[in-house]
Amino acid sequence: MKIKSAYLGLLSAFCLATEAAQCWRQTSCSGPDETAFPGVWEKSIYAPSSRTISPEHVFTTRNRTSRPWTGSASLSGNGSNVVLDFGREVGGIVSLSYSSSASGSLGMAFTEASTWIGEWSDASNGKFAGRDGALYANFSTAGNGSYAMPDKVMRGGFRYLTVFLIADTETTVSMSNLQLEISFQPTWANLRAYQGYFHSDDELLNRIWYAGAYTLQTNSVPVNTGRWVPMLANGWANNGTLGPGDTIIVDGAKRDRAVWPGDMGIAVPSGFVSIGDLDSVKNALQVMYNYQNKDGSFPEAGPPLLQQNSDTYHMWTMIGTYNYMLYKNDTTFVQQNWAKYLKAMSYIYGKVQPSGLLNSTGTRDWARWQTGGNLTEANVILYHTLRTGASLATWMKDTNGLSAKWLQQADTLRTNIQTHCFDNAYGAFKDNATATKLHPQDANSMAILFGVVNASSSIASSISSRLTENWSDIGAVAPELPENISPFISSFEIQAHFTIDETNRALDLIRRSWGWYANHENGTGSTVIEGYLVNGTFGYRSSRGYGYDASYVSHAHGWSAGPTSALTEYIVGLTVTSPAGSTWTLRPQFGDVKNAEAGFVTNLGKFVAKRSRYAGGYRVTVSTPSGTNGEVTLPVFVKGKIPDVKINGTRPRAARLENDNRVAFSLKGGNWQIVVTEGY
Repeated sequence: MKIKSAYLGLLSAFCLATEAAQCWRQTSCSGPDETAFPGVWEKSIYAPSSRTISPEHVFTTRNRTSRPWTGSASLSGNGSNVVLDFGREVGGIVSLSYSSSASGSLGMAFTEASTWIGEWSDASNGKFAGRDGALYANFSTAGNGSYAMPDKVMRGGFRYLTVFLIADTETTVSMSNLQLEISFQPTWANLRAYQGYFHSDDELLNRIWYAGAYTLQTNSVPVNTGRWVPMLANGWANNGTLGPGDTIIVDGAKRDRAVWPGDMGIAVPSGFVSIGDLDSVKNALQVMYNYQNKDGSFPEAGPPLLQQNSDTYHMWTMIGTYNYMLYKNDTTFVQQNWAKYLKAMSYIYGKVQPSGLLNSTGTRDWARWQTGGNLTEANVILYHTLRTGASLATWMKDTNGLSAKWLQQADTLRTNIQTHCFDNAYGAFKDNATATKLHPQDANSMAILFGVVNASSSIASSISSRLTENWSDIGAVAPELPENISPFISSFEIQAHFTIDETNRALDLIRRSWGWYANHENGTGSTVIEGYLVNGTFGYRSSRGYGYDASYVSHAHGWSAGPTSALTEYIVGLTVTSPAGSTWTLRPQFGDVKNAEAGFVTNLGKFVAKRSRYAGGYRVTVSTPSGTNGEVTLPVFVKGKIPDVKINGTRPRAARLENDNRVAFSLKGGNWQIVVTEGY
């Protein structure tokens, strides 16, 4: 009996060890065990089912005809190689076994895009002294051996691994047991345990949604795997300390591998509705508070980079605090940082000049050329900071009148932005309060999205129309960064079009820009790219800080994941409006998407909505946790006329028209089926 008990104990310990090993190294498995929404849409998830994976296909640089990877390969002679294709963006530690006939070296080079397959890895170290080079497994005699990448040179993002032989002409090497231990999403034992989902009858939109979600997984990394600073001139190192906890959200899988609060303005909402990882967000925000400067300013980026001097990214840390509280209702986190938040607000609002506009002296920003002064974009972000700050003050039960104060300041700022920065002759906002002819993508998109202009106004309509004049066949060019297409700023633009019910316009831009990359033969086929040029090359920011090295561009960058949140919050229309979704809205849009559904999870439970259109009407179902309250606004068929609405078979008593184009009513949490047909 004792022997049996001992055996069972050993078996239990082995099972626990095996389960723990599914998370990254010694990291505690604190993530979800299973998906919150099982269904056919799981086929769209790019994340692998195991943390330890093998390549899917293999080819050579001379013969790119791909064949399935069967577990082994042979190299013969100096310069021979195989290219291992993992089929998607991956990242982590590579290990392999080999048997050689003589001395030599196996080189290993990594790249996200197939454009840079070869004996030199794509660039990531930030020194701009050439591409990253390769790692080498050296063997001095014939025989068997093995190799595992040192932890410090863990490769954060790649799809392709080129293994090449450096040896005498007659040397042969047999290679086997090549595996990758995935490092991202370190606290999850099940990398496919998504806490949100989206599904529609448009397969391209589905792919784009899940590419954004998977990108955010690759950007959630162990806290000791930041890019090393100071930058290396040769090779790369990813052993920098990023912040507290076990997991943290960074800007990109390959690089920069640092916390960038501006990027989080897009990444966090998209992460919430898809993977549901808010632990990484909390740790990223906390490190910004930990490194707040004495004057109240936040760094532009977290450690080890700790770049400074950005008013816009300072405000994005504050907006990020609002977003985290909205999604998580973590009053403890906000309370412990509240004094620092107030200091940050005093710091930034102290830069408002007698003109009533912010004078931005922290001039670093997302990559736009013109920065500083009375920049319209910075003023619009300040408006949003004040508005979100007012909500935070209310949620934190502030008794010092902060909410009313900040709302009043926001209203005054809004008037001043409209007075000094709007170009009436052109019908859109100027780049600043001067006579400039530049009408930027960022400020104009954010002005609609953040409510500097009324969504139902002719001004908003004019801005939306003017923005389309920057479009190319493959996306929207940012006038403030000429020749460049920024999916980051375009993420704000698509939301701006959705905000004013220009649904088809928003969908058009998603398909042009994100669809272009999703279908690009040289891309990762699984993630969203940092940016690219209007000429169709990957040379984003070549002349604006990236040393004319197109291989440096990140192909898994969370700031480009805007369609993931937008498709959930606008096409399906489901949005939380107070902490953890105690209040919510359902405001679906159709465009040319006939059927769509989505769901996500908060501390209060599951939120799910579906809508489908048919001849003569449409059907909407919504399920939200008990005790919550929602506001539903649905499209009408004839402007100014309330359609026939039945909720669980009964007409609502308090249905009302909203802006003549929607019918609105309130619902409590529960399960509701709404059928809408033409008016009474």
